[in-house]
Amino acid sequence: MPHIDIDYADTLSGVLDLPALVAELHPLVVERVDSVGVGKTFCRPAAAFVEGRPRAAFVHVTVGLLAGRASGVRARLSEDVLALLGKHLSGVAEGATYSVEVRDLDPSYRLHPTH
Repeated sequence: MPHIDIDYADTLSGVLDLPALVAELHPLVVERVDSVGVGKTFCRPAAAFVEGRPRAAFVHVTVGLLAGRASGVRARLSEDVLALLGKHLSGVAEGATYSVEVRDLDPSYRLHPTH
């Protein structure tokens, strides 16, 4: 039941194929962490940001998981997500930076499933 947030520079809107990225990213994460249940992927363009260079393109992915995954699993997932981002950003935006953080969801997280 991963929660995946994709934050990206709005300068990539219309250039980065987000549906294609999500179509590969979401199942990759679910498979790598052997997840079940409800997962969500959110994409958010950032119109105002500082990346170290004025208006440089970036993509940052945060993957929130229920606690209990070994650090090695989280590290391998980070590498897999970076590789996927590299694939989707190659040729799209020269000099774009991309990053990923795999973290545990806060213990207060609750889900109200629909029936």
